[in-house]
Amino acid sequence: MLLARLLSKELNVEAQLAGTCEQALRLAGNYAYDAILLDLLMPGIGGIGVLAAIRAASPNAATPVIIVSVVSDQATLDRCMAAGANAYHVKPIRRAELIAMVKAQLAARGKPK
Repeated sequence: MLLARLLSKELNVEAQLAGTCEQALRLAGNYAYDAILLDLLMPGIGGIGVLAAIRAASPNAATPVIIVSVVSDQATLDRCMAAGANAYHVKPIRRAELIAMVKAQLAARGKPK
């Protein structure tokens, strides 16, 4: 909720939340987003599984995905990037850094904020 409020306020965007991997996959399968922020430690198949499914077949196959997680080891970061993540932000959230990261991903996609 905090992250959704931060993005809504700072970027003037609408944020949708998913509490489980299944909810995230359902949303990603039904809606095309400008960007997706994804936690690795979600209940269900996990964030990397969600990322792989999004990249395999969804309206968001090319949507920028930013991983936001407490997991900070290099092996996990490498797995995420290999699975198709565009960026990785280690919690705790550093507001300015995360906003800049989202803006950069949107700009790269031609949707500046």
